[in-house]
Amino acid sequence: MAKKIRGNHDGENGQNENYTIQGRGEVSRETLVNEVENGKHSDHSIYERNGEKYVRANPDDSSENNINKK
Repeated sequence: MAKKIRGNHDGENGQNENYTIQGRGEVSRETLVNEVENGKHSDHSIYERNGEKYVRANPDDSSENNINKK
């Protein structure tokens, strides 16, 4: 289970096509979405925008674990 997942902003208009997981490296959006849907990363959830699924951190009191925190 990953605590810190970072979006790479590598898609069109800065969307995340790949994510970086500390200690694991780069993971495709499709792979990470499947992992989150299967409960592998309990601190994260899926949201859908314009028919595309993306990963995001669940709300909490910390901004340090947000997907798009640089």
